[in-house]
Parts: sequence; C-alpha cells; structure tokens
Amino acid sequence: MNPTLIHEIVSLSQGGASMRRIARSLGISRATVRRVLEQVSQARGDGRLDSPPRPRRRRASQLDPYESTIAELLARYPDITIQRVHEELQRRGFSGSYTIVRNRVAALRPRGAASPVQRFETAPGEQAQMDYAVYDLDFSDEGRHRVSAFSYVLGYSRRQYLRFVESQDFTTTIREHIQAFEHLGGAAATCLYDNMKVVVSGYDGDEPIYNPRFLGFAAHYGFRPVACRPHRPQTKGKVERPFAYVESSLLNGRAFRSLDHLNEVTAWWLAAVADVRIHRQTKMRPIDRHAEERPRLVPLPVQPYDSAEVVSRTVDAEGYVVYRQNFYSAPWRLVGETMTVRITAQELIIHDRSLAEVTRHPLFPAKSVGLRSFHKEHEPPRDPERRAEQLAARFAEFEAVGGRFLEGLLRAVRCGKSQAEQVLALVADYPRRDVLAAFQRAVRYGAFSLSAIKRILATTSQPLAPWETQAEEHQAYLQSLLQGEQVGPRPTSQYQDLLRESADAAHAEGRSSADPEEAQLGAEDDGTPAQPV
Repeated sequence: MNPTLIHEIVSLSQGGASMRRIARSLGISRATVRRVLEQVSQARGDGRLDSPPRPRRRRASQLDPYESTIAELLARYPDITIQRVHEELQRRGFSGSYTIVRNRVAALRPRGAASPVQRFETAPGEQAQMDYAVYDLDFSDEGRHRVSAFSYVLGYSRRQYLRFVESQDFTTTIREHIQAFEHLGGAAATCLYDNMKVVVSGYDGDEPIYNPRFLGFAAHYGFRPVACRPHRPQTKGKVERPFAYVESSLLNGRAFRSLDHLNEVTAWWLAAVADVRIHRQTKMRPIDRHAEERPRLVPLPVQPYDSAEVVSRTVDAEGYVVYRQNFYSAPWRLVGETMTVRITAQELIIHDRSLAEVTRHPLFPAKSVGLRSFHKEHEPPRDPERRAEQLAARFAEFEAVGGRFLEGLLRAVRCGKSQAEQVLALVADYPRRDVLAAFQRAVRYGAFSLSAIKRILATTSQPLAPWETQAEEHQAYLQSLLQGEQVGPRPTSQYQDLLRESADAAHAEGRSSADPEEAQLGAEDDGTPAQPV
C-alpha cells in the first residue's frame, strides 16, 4: 500500500477520527483502515489499536426462542436434515422461512474435523490410474472446440502417458489404453477408474457391474480394472493431481494450431519436461523410477487387441457408404447391400457379407463433413453389356419376377439402368418378401418405375431396423451357400470295406491282449498249430 496513504490513516486516527470517518474521507473501506492500524500497532509493539472495535451485537430473530429446540434435535439426530428441523419448528409454532432455519442450523451443527487423507504408495507394477479431463481450447486453425485429455499414470514411478482426444467413447478409450501400454512398456496389474460408462455399466447395491467388453479388453492385456467409490476423487489422486500440472506447465502460455499440433507438443513435453522433473513426492525423476518399475509390468501380448470400431452400412444408390457424415465409395455391384465396416485410427475398411475385405479408404478427420473418398475402379462399368449383366444378376436374386421387372423397367424408362440401381438401394431397407411382393404387383399392373416400387412399399411394408437388415442379408447369404453344391447320402456298399477293416483290427487287438492260454486255444480253433509259450 502507498506509504502516504498509511501515514494519513495513522494521522487521522491519532487525531481522534473514527474508522468510519477515516474511510469516508479517504475513499477506502473500513476493513482497509482496520488492517492498516493493526499492522502499525503490531509494528510498534504495543499490541493494541488506538480505536478498539466495538463488539458487534447480533440482531434479535424470531428464531431465538427455538434455538434450544434446534440444539436438542441436532444432539439427538446428528444427521437430521434442515427440512425436518423446519417442519418440527413449524409444529411448535414457528412461522419463519426456511432460509433463516438453514443459517441457524449451519451455525449450531457441530462441525466434524475433516478426516485426513493417507497417502497410499504401491509397489512397482502393482497399480495405475486412468482418467479424463475436459478442456475448451482455442486453436488458431480449427477454432475453439472441446477436447479431452486421456491420462494414464503408473502409481510407483509416476510416469504418465497423456494424449488429447475428441471423444471419450469406448473405441477411443481402448485405443488410448493400447498406446499408453506401448509407451510405458507394459500394463500395471490393476488400474483405478471412476464410474465412466466405458468401464462400469452400473451398480448392484455397492458392487460395480463392469462393462463386459472392457473386461474382455482387460483380460487380453492381463490387468484388473477397479472402480473407485463415487464422489471420492482423492482415491485417484495420482492421476487427478497431475492435471493441474498439465494446465500450469503444458497448456499455460502456449498457443496451438490444431489438435494434431497439441498432441505433437504434448509428446515433446512428456519426454523433455514431465519425465525428467524431480517429482515432489518421490524425490526422483519419473523416467528413472520407471526403469525400476518396467520389469514388474505385465508384458504386452504378441497380438494387440483389435480396437477397430465395427458398424453396418448400406451402399447407397451412388455407391457410397456413409460414416460420420463423410462418404466412402464401394464397388458399384454392391449397391443396396449391407456391408460390415471396420474403422481404425487411420483407415475405413469395407467387408462384404462373407466378411471378405472389399476395399479400404484413408479415414477423414473427425471434424470434417461432406467429404468423399472415391476409387475409380468402383464406378459402374462403361461397357453397357457388362453393366446390364450385373444388374440382371442382382435382380435375379428376387426370383423370375425380379428379372421381369428389370426387363420392363429398361424398356419403359429411358434412364432405366439408373432407376434400377436406385431400386436396389431402396430394397435394402425393406424385408425381402415385401420387395418380392412389390415386384409381383408392379409386373401385374405394368408399373415399371422406381416411383411405383416406392409407392407399393410405402403402403404395404415397414422399413427394417438396421439390425434386421443385417440379419436378413446374412440369412440370404447363408441360403445362397446352401443352394450350391450339395452332398447326398452315400450308399451303404461304400461302408462295407470300412466295416471289414474295423473288424480285422479289433480281432488283431483282441488276440494280442488275450492270455497265453486263450491265444493257444484260439490258434487251435483256427486249425493252426499252437506256438510254444
């Protein structure tokens, strides 16, 4: 504070001015005047103020007559709610508001001392802790958007894996776990989690019910997930506290162009700053203690866990499957069919009904919308005859009536092939029996057009759910396999040789295992001389 102002405060006080008058004349608060006078008095050594404050009298309240009642209730029922106290006072004639009861109960209720948190240290390789933290960051190239920091910390060495992601879903969480294990050279035997849905599906009383998919992942890497008690963040203090360090050391005073740039800086920061600092609790560098801990970690499996997301998509009339509002081409012959699509961190892979790989595309960034990835070999054949053959093969799946509808459509409509492709894309959304009935009705009335099929299906059928579409496609695929080469029953004459060989083998085995006397008798019965034993 300005020494001139301090001098004026002391001079006015010594002249007999009150604190209120001093505060008004100097344009400051009375609390500031009091603090200055106390500091000066302590510096002088007299330990008193020139104008000692008068004790503040509490204003009378309509709750004062009931204070003994409140104290009695709190003594008898320590956990009683304020609402129940208010109800009991109203029953005794109190007409005041809930607010003054709340304030008085807060003043009268005994305050228990906060239980100390005991620091829990673990042996090397015994425990790790994982958590997310959410940040709204401004990127110079991408603008402001929300990201999540995935953090995995080894309990003994305090070495950390950190990466910023755009989602906290199952696929992302599993993928970041795998990268954390590879970064640290293994997994801890147990890992502590909060109650995120990826790990904990729910609770049966006090017992957590773990997500079966996450348990399968944990079994693959040989560690045991442990869910912490709700509303107790200090249980995971080793992963909670480093977020403050991340904010002050990594994010503070730095600008980032994009999420990729942020993760590049994060990788540098982990290696150059976080791993080589002297940790406040261990008094060692995390990288040095990790060298002691690494041999105790659960070794990584030879085959990493398949963290790819798997979805079902129908190839639209233009020959694309859609994933996160972006388009990826599939072979033209698959228009209208339901494909199995696998999404890794870098690629989108399309499989047909037999799960054979059809094609793969580089995956577009998560924030992109409306982009198209096209392979030239996926476009319809330029040869009209070949294109007609492929259309005929697809419509032949709907018995003879499918072929008749295609012939009528090609004759009746100038752009019949294009409409035929759109019909194939449309029928993927409806049950095959309803599509077959729609073809029959269209052929009966000579309604050879896409719009006719749409009207018939709209009035006679209900679109399938995605899982129903996939089940029907798979059933049709299995039926097509069964209609191939069939194996009939064999004639019994082919088994006679097998029966004779089996009988001879059993006879030889019986002779070798029989007693010597039985063997001798058997030889005599066969008409052959017995050999001496």
